[in-house]
Amino acid sequence: MLFIKATMIGFCIAAPVGPIGMLCIQRSLNRGFRSGLATGLGAACADALYGLLGALGVAGVVAALPALTLVLKIAGGAFLVWLAWSTARAPSTGPAATDAAGDTQAVANAREFLTTFVLTLSNPLTILSFVAIFAALGPSAEAHASADGAGWLTVAQMVVGVFAGSAAWWLCLSGATAALRVRMPASFIPGITRLSALAIAGFGAVQVIAGLRSVVQVV
Repeated sequence: MLFIKATMIGFCIAAPVGPIGMLCIQRSLNRGFRSGLATGLGAACADALYGLLGALGVAGVVAALPALTLVLKIAGGAFLVWLAWSTARAPSTGPAATDAAGDTQAVANAREFLTTFVLTLSNPLTILSFVAIFAALGPSAEAHASADGAGWLTVAQMVVGVFAGSAAWWLCLSGATAALRVRMPASFIPGITRLSALAIAGFGAVQVIAGLRSVVQVV
């Protein structure tokens, strides 16, 4: 039961369309299913890591370091703006384009995985969200954790559940987008890529501005 609850939480956390969702859609349209899935799995792994830190009670450490939080927020926003610029400049490929060679595709997928992993980690306040969510899982989690040696089993169920739920969403999103890619005229893809880049840049700019305002208020 605890695993199912954590899976639902992971799915619901991943589902709102933000900058990572836009990246997943853009890469699935532009480069295919594997590219979009690699993008989503990077976010899912970051969610799982933050879920682990939240379950271990590391949120207090993050809350005690507001300067680190601001730095990561601004850096993450700037990275989003740079990523949007790179996306807009990159050549778009239609559904009829051939896939890259195996090694090249693997390297590209690894790069896409790492970019979204880092971007998702750029918001350390996510740990606080996971702490609140895990606390809301109810007394069943506490009952599991109270037994000798069962604490780690409880943490594992929650973390794996969060990853499974998040990964399920990204699998659905990248699969549906890749299926749409096959039916979409190739001439549409460059325009969608530019719109996606603009949306990603908007997310990044808002994040940078919010971080800089917080710095000014602190100073």
